[in-house]
Amino acid sequence: MTLYRALLPRATDQHGLVTPADAAEVGGTGLLLVQMTRRGVLERVARGIYRVPELAGDPLEQHQEALLRFPGAVLSHDTALDLHDLCDINPATIHITAPGRLRIRSEVPRWLTVHRGVLADDDLTTHQGLAIVTPARAIIEGIETNVGQRFIDEARFAAAQRRLLSTREEQAVERALVAQRLHQLDAAAG
Repeated sequence: MTLYRALLPRATDQHGLVTPADAAEVGGTGLLLVQMTRRGVLERVARGIYRVPELAGDPLEQHQEALLRFPGAVLSHDTALDLHDLCDINPATIHITAPGRLRIRSEVPRWLTVHRGVLADDDLTTHQGLAIVTPARAIIEGIETNVGQRFIDEARFAAAQRRLLSTREEQAVERALVAQRLHQLDAAAG
């Protein structure tokens, strides 16, 4: 079996993208990916990230690229609100939360916003194979970053309609709303 064929299932799972680590898992090397790129079999997306041209056009490819650029990161904030289909938000950038210990060695693309933080396991889930914060965590992040009350109201309504939040999560969202209101009152008082 060729390396290309061995990589296809992984590329399919990763929205058309592969890395040297994926090549190593199937008996290849990063150097072979570079050679495949020179021959036009793969396309280089970023350092250590390659696209399988036959799988190009996946609407979640750039989200996957963001996660591959920053190992251990998860989709979060506005992006999570959008992907969970909680409100009619249209993020200008893809938001990820990366572990605080992660060193960023290269320039962050303009289409990507990197937040730092440590997330509890309870705040993490997956969406179409992508690591992402839970709906509850996405709503709380939206409150904390002031995405707008309309989006928060839409998200809370959608989550309630679809029964996405546990009682504990609903209470956490309420606490975040109260904290935001108190902060706004303090700021207004001067």
